[in-house]
This record gives sequence, structure tokens and C-alpha cells, in this order.
Amino acid sequence: MLAMEYRGPYRVRVRHKAEPQIEHPFDAIVQVTRSCICGSDLHLYHGLVPDTRVGSTFGHEFVGRVVEVGSGVQRLKPGDRVLVPFNIACGACYFCRRELFGNCHATNPEATAVGGIFGYSHTAGGYDGGQAEYVRVPLADVGPTLIPEGISEDDAVLLTDALPTGYQAAEMGDIDEGDTVVVFGAGPIGIFAARSAWLMGAGRVIVVDHIEERLAFVARYGPAEVVDFRRVGDMAEHLKKMTDGLGADVCIDAVGCEAAGSALHRLTGVKLKMQAGSATVLHWAINSVRKGGRVSVVGVYGPTFNAVPIGNAVNKGLTLRMNQASVKRHLPRLIEHILAGRLRPSEVITHRMPLEEVADAYHLFSSKLDGCIKTVLIPPGAQ
Repeated sequence: MLAMEYRGPYRVRVRHKAEPQIEHPFDAIVQVTRSCICGSDLHLYHGLVPDTRVGSTFGHEFVGRVVEVGSGVQRLKPGDRVLVPFNIACGACYFCRRELFGNCHATNPEATAVGGIFGYSHTAGGYDGGQAEYVRVPLADVGPTLIPEGISEDDAVLLTDALPTGYQAAEMGDIDEGDTVVVFGAGPIGIFAARSAWLMGAGRVIVVDHIEERLAFVARYGPAEVVDFRRVGDMAEHLKKMTDGLGADVCIDAVGCEAAGSALHRLTGVKLKMQAGSATVLHWAINSVRKGGRVSVVGVYGPTFNAVPIGNAVNKGLTLRMNQASVKRHLPRLIEHILAGRLRPSEVITHRMPLEEVADAYHLFSSKLDGCIKTVLIPPGAQ
């Protein structure tokens, strides 16, 4: 089969690899029909995630058709169209029973923190991902979800990570009716966080970024007020001026470890790796939210250290919430929103490219060329 293969920082290619096999009675084999490049994949691509091994296949956002199931699988059969959450979860451990599927304790040897994730280095279990023609899906009775009639594959593939993560980002902000919400990052997850904030009762939504095409898109799609941080001196001061001097009720970090905006944090966190990524947005969020406000973090940061102004958070009495999205928990509500016409996630897709052009696709997405917001890869058998 054709599959994306990692060869080192900024080096990916497509090559022929052996097709995956059933290795456990609860496995399924899925023929991929759509997969995405996620902003989180860029952290791997740029060499910022520990234990990302040469030969790995990335891709934690994919949908497809079941072609084979193990003897223990009860809920799926060959021919089923499924969306596959990025969390690999057992459904039975302490955390899964509490619907913390992103923290499953049984699917990742490094499970002191995150659970298993498709295509996201050996720090997340070492599973191959879905930027390929076929993928092995462990514990297939837990994660994969049948794609309902009326939902396209382009919409469904955004339900595997990007939309649930943006939705959970807003949910973790405990938004009250009329709240002012600031979202840092106008990538797909920030865009969905902005849209979700309205669904949860926000009275005002502001999005901060520096990519003009993305700001223009979220201004329409959110809809949201937008701030280009290149034109701002002190971010906290600027946002407080926009909010009667108090600060936002909720700030959402939808950027993570490669945030621009501070030369110091870029140097120490990205270039020299003295901290686990650039903490710029964490500073902006903590310093821009009002006293007693809430900060929600869904941006990816690596282990183990970041220079975070925790004293400011303590003295302001902030609530900080963060986690990997528990996709399965959000799917019923998000499917309802899509079927009711309140959300159409596929509108963020700007580029559809053959899997064979994966190297060009990563370069385009990484460099934010051609107005790229979200890229979908289409394997040969699905074109």
C-alpha cells in the first residue's frame, strides 16, 4: 500500500509499505478514504515531539471503510463507513469509564499522561496513522463510529479531531451567557472553538492570529472580531482596552508549542529547546483574561517544562483547564449540530490533494501557502 513515511525533520515522502494485518481479536482494518494533515502533525514534521521515529506514518484524522475485523469485534462489519477518533481507547479503564478517552491508561506505555494516539510518535504509543491506504484500528468496538446518513466524508473527517477539539476548548471555558471569549489561533481548531463559543452562549468572540487569510475566514465563519498580533504592542493591554479594562471572561489557547509573537519564547522553546515549546500564548491567555476568569488550553505542548506565569494565574484566581479532546464523548452532540445545519465543518477545507503528493501537502500547510487552512489527503483507491 501507499503510505506517508517520516524521514526526519521537514522530510516526508510517500512509499510502499506492507498492508496492516489483524494482530488482535479486537482489531479492524480500515481502508482510508479521507485523511487530514493536522496542525499537531506539524510539530512532528518540525522535529519538536520526542521519540518521533524515522519510518513512522502520521495521521490521526481519518475516515474510511471497514474491510476486515478480528474475531472479537461485535459492533463493526466489513463495508461499514466509519470515522475514527484520534484517541485509541480501551473503554474500560478508570479514565475511559469517566469519558476521559484521551487519557486511556491501557493503550500507551507512556500512559502517565496521554493515551494512545494514531500516528503521533512513540510517546503516544507508536501506532501508525491514517495517512495511508489502510490502517489497523485497535479496540475497534470502542472508538470507530458509523458515519450517519446525511453526513459527508469531508464533514466526517473533521469529526475525528479538529471539530471535537475546538468544541471541547470552548466547553472547558465554562462559557456563561454573554461572556467575552478570546481565541488565540485561527487555524481549524481555533476556528471551531470560535464557532462553538457561540453555541455555548458567548456574547462576544475575538480571535487573535497573524495570517491574514485565516483571520478573514474566521471573521466570516465564526463570526468573530479579529486581532492581528503583528499590529499589537502589549497583547494583554490591547485586549483589556477592548474589554472595558477588565479582560476577557475566557481565553482559549488553540496554538500550542510553535506560537509566534515572542522572539524570546521562539528562541528558547523552538530553536534551543530549553523549554517544551514557545509559551507565548500561555502568557497572553493568563495575562489577558480577567480576574476570576477561565483559561482553556488545547494547543499541544511537549514534555516536560514550560516557562509559564503561574504566579499571575494564582494571584488572579484563574481556573485553568486543559486536555486532549475526548472525541467519542462529543460525537452525539456534534453530529446533531451538523444534521441540524448549525455546523458544516467541511467549510474549513481549502485543499484536497492526492496522498501521492504528501510531501508537497506538508510543505504547503506548514508554510501557510496559497491560503491553506485545512488539507485533506485522498488515497488512490478513494479518488
